[in-house]
Amino acid sequence: MKLLHLTSLLTRLNLARLLCGLSLTLTANFSIADESLTASGTNPTPRTIEYSWMPVSIWDKMYAEDIAVAEKGGVDLLFVGDSITAGWNREIWQKNFSQYNPANFGIGGDHTGNLLWRLKYGHAEKLKPKAVVLLIGVNNFGHLNETPKQVFDGIKANLVLLRKIYPNSKILVNSVFPFEESAQSPKRALVKEVNAMVAKLNDNKHVFVKDYGAIFLQTDGNISKELMGDFLHPSPKGYQAWVDVMLPDIQKLMK
Repeated sequence: MKLLHLTSLLTRLNLARLLCGLSLTLTANFSIADESLTASGTNPTPRTIEYSWMPVSIWDKMYAEDIAVAEKGGVDLLFVGDSITAGWNREIWQKNFSQYNPANFGIGGDHTGNLLWRLKYGHAEKLKPKAVVLLIGVNNFGHLNETPKQVFDGIKANLVLLRKIYPNSKILVNSVFPFEESAQSPKRALVKEVNAMVAKLNDNKHVFVKDYGAIFLQTDGNISKELMGDFLHPSPKGYQAWVDVMLPDIQKLMK
């Protein structure tokens, strides 16, 4: 792995772990704040809200790091998304992905509009990855109070842009992970509704949609605290469970 990528990744993974820890107390009240009254998950939008667990200055720093990686190039496997993508356990990441010259463009708290901004204006088009792993959308519920159709539209907008800037890449779209502990949570039904629409984006040629969310659930449908300690972000064991089911799919796309 190239030195610039490695240094950026180690910083990203350590910072993401810290920020996830700071946000644990906020998870129970998931509607933390609106991005803005005019924000939309289908409109490219930079981060403007000063969250207590992540100031805009840190978002700007991570965004600048991504631009530097894009300018440098040499990325074969690109991950894009929010805190779940940013928060990969460092040891698990290096063991499973380092051979693919990976880059992690995940930033905590991002909704689909924030990611659209970064992909559109962050020089991402300078990369030529063999595969892209996309996971985004959960923050649209909490930060933008969007409906499942609006969340889907934001996910689709990111996919359309990824296909435009990476026409020769395979894109692995992760369905939105379940969140909130109880299987009876109304938010769970919203996630299922989004994922039913996302599944239809699969074409088994350029776009491969996978729903790995069941790995975080117990037999009663409740989220395992062992795998998602705050019922939103995977724990190290959760990331291991995720990589166990996702890595074979990535390996196929990287051939």
